[in-house]
Amino acid sequence: METNRQKKIAGVLRKDLADILQRAAQGGGLTNTLISVTKVKVTTDLSIAKVYISFFPPEKGKELLDGIRSNQPLIKHDLAQRTKNQLRRVPELEFFIDDSLEYINKIERSLKGDDNPIDNPDLLDKRQRS
Repeated sequence: METNRQKKIAGVLRKDLADILQRAAQGGGLTNTLISVTKVKVTTDLSIAKVYISFFPPEKGKELLDGIRSNQPLIKHDLAQRTKNQLRRVPELEFFIDDSLEYINKIERSLKGDDNPIDNPDLLDKRQRS
């Protein structure tokens, strides 16, 4: 169960991270790539923030996530500059791909009859928990 403080900090982090990542993508020449921060979960001791990111187009997701992870110290520094009046200490950032939109699209296609998982149960992948 998240406390109100965790929710507030997660909201601040989500908003600022979305802005930082989108500006970095545009500055890096990825003008046709959309990066959105879908969820941020902060631990109870506020030391770690798990950041779930969605990419469009999703094919570049793995490559972009690797780039984001390698630039984590720089992203954390930018975040600290933005939140210095709100947070004493910025949590460690852990980045993950949020595949829920792709998962929902697969379910919708299945329900519309394009791919029927009853006939072929292997069509719907097992979701991995992070």
